[in-house]
Amino acid sequence: MLGTTPGFLRSLDKTKVIAPLRSSGGHRRYSRYQLRIAARVRELVDGGTPLEAACRIVVLEDQLEEAQRINAEMSAERDG
Repeated sequence: MLGTTPGFLRSLDKTKVIAPLRSSGGHRRYSRYQLRIAARVRELVDGGTPLEAACRIVVLEDQLEEAQRINAEMSAERDG
């Protein structure tokens, strides 16, 4: 689906960027959100960014997006 290897996805699990659920048989189950994060990390790594730095960038991007969403909601409440 992402064009990555299972090893790459396991490496993201080890770095704690994503923590997939497990099936009863022990297989990793990823959400769409987790797959989107994995795709972004893959994009950065393919561009030459080291894996740990790419993971940190993605976490910071995610935090910024959430902060902007909260700020927009608070502005709407204040103005509305």
